Amino acid sequence: MAMGYSEKVMDHFQNPRNVGKMDDADGVGEVGNAKCGDIMKIYLKINDGIIEDVKFNTFGCASAIATRSMATELIKGKPVDEALALTNQAVVEALDGLPAVKIHCSVLAEEAIKAAIKDYYDKNGIAYDADLFKESGCEHCCHN
Repeated sequence: MAMGYSEKVMDHFQNPRNVGKMDDADGVGEVGNAKCGDIMKIYLKINDGIIEDVKFNTFGCASAIATRSMATELIKGKPVDEALALTNQAVVEALDGLPAVKIHCSVLAEEAIKAAIKDYYDKNGIAYDADLFKESGCEHCCHN
């Protein structure tokens, strides 16, 4: 393990999946904190409630890239409700763990997905529970 990173983290860092921009996205979410340099933008293509395609762009460290890549893999082909339920802990577990000081990277992946789904709901007039989309903010990521 390089610097405490699992093989899965290194693989997703060196070979990130679903990188890019999507001009015809049904939902777009952008979250992050310019102060700590950790920013993510995610694009969703949704058909009949299923996430058919997902792309992301990010600024950040190896953990940032790996968590975004893994998160997009975990929601691709899944119903929107399932993607909405994805937690940062599930992303960390799928990567076989992260160093404690890098957990915030997975939080931003979760928040970006929620922001993109909220954008999709707003654009399509779909009613939702606003409590599902409360932002936790990124204040925790700059205290390391």
